[in-house]
Amino acid sequence: MRLLEALEGLSEEERSRDWGASNGGVVTTLGHVFQADRVWLGRIQMSGQNTLAHEGEMLSVDLLRREWPPLLERWKAWAAGLTDEGAAEVLRYRNLKGVEFQSPYWKIVLHVVNHGTLHRGQVMAMLRQMGHAPPGTDLIFYYNR
Repeated sequence: MRLLEALEGLSEEERSRDWGASNGGVVTTLGHVFQADRVWLGRIQMSGQNTLAHEGEMLSVDLLRREWPPLLERWKAWAAGLTDEGAAEVLRYRNLKGVEFQSPYWKIVLHVVNHGTLHRGQVMAMLRQMGHAPPGTDLIFYYNR
């Protein structure tokens, strides 16, 4: 949520500017990470089903501030009950194009973390290009919070 806090000092133009990154700008990139977090947890908790945006939901900083923290708490609650044996179990799911895959839970978790890291780095670069100092997002900063 450090990057969401960093958006407070941005103008609306800065928040919505398209930087030509894989998901456009700051808010759309963070929104992409949020949606991916939600899709993957939905697959895990609902036996492979995809969970996208709710009907009529518009991506905004307010939506991310409101919806992302409870989503992260649901991830933590799920992970708290995960055993070594459970982490090795395989989930069968379909991607958003309907193609069927299967992966052990541990690979899915690593994918979700890696995916978020990539896009947080992109947002940090966008903030720097706008002349703003991004917050520290290295894992150690979260451990020492």
